[in-house]
Amino acid sequence: MNNVAVIDYGMGNLHSVAKAVESLSADVRVSVTSDAEQILNADRIIFPGVGAIRDCMAEIRRLGVDEIVTKAVAEKRPVLAICVGMQALMERSEENGNVDCLNMLPGQVLRFGGGKALLDANGQRLKVPHMGWNQVTQTQPHPLWHKVEDNTRFYFVHSYYVQAGEPNQVAGTSEYGEVFTAALSQDSLFAVQFHPEKSQHAGLQLLDNFLHWDGTR
Repeated sequence: MNNVAVIDYGMGNLHSVAKAVESLSADVRVSVTSDAEQILNADRIIFPGVGAIRDCMAEIRRLGVDEIVTKAVAEKRPVLAICVGMQALMERSEENGNVDCLNMLPGQVLRFGGGKALLDANGQRLKVPHMGWNQVTQTQPHPLWHKVEDNTRFYFVHSYYVQAGEPNQVAGTSEYGEVFTAALSQDSLFAVQFHPEKSQHAGLQLLDNFLHWDGTR
């Protein structure tokens, strides 16, 4: 049995992620939990997140999720971070007047447009948040891209984006008025800004790849 823990800190589309993973195999057991022992005993861990970063970080620290994720990564356990889960891994976020994040990966989280109008290549104004389907360009090979074609569209919902501090950790990019980091990879950690659980076939393929990933390249 493949045991997967979805970290529950009260922020995120937890049950839709869990249901998407459960749909992939009868041999998968998914637990939505905040219990450190249960999470760290799982074969694989999903770190999701939706909402304002200040609230997310407050709950992450209150429940000790910061220590859990740090330990899981140190133990080379496969971890998939999604949306705000990805942003929480960075050094800091501009959202909510600047918030310190987990500082597990170098880089920061910035607002689209930086307070100015966000324009496409034709000079047309783009709406923020960035919501809907967008292409992801794979910038390096990775087991989680298995059977996912380059420039496949995934589903995004976000007003802030990751500006990675280490280019070698960028596994995918997308563009919305400016190029931004759509996926990050470091050892047994893979993080995506998009929502695989909402991205139909491609998203399910990525989740299935995660279920078969041993955390190595």
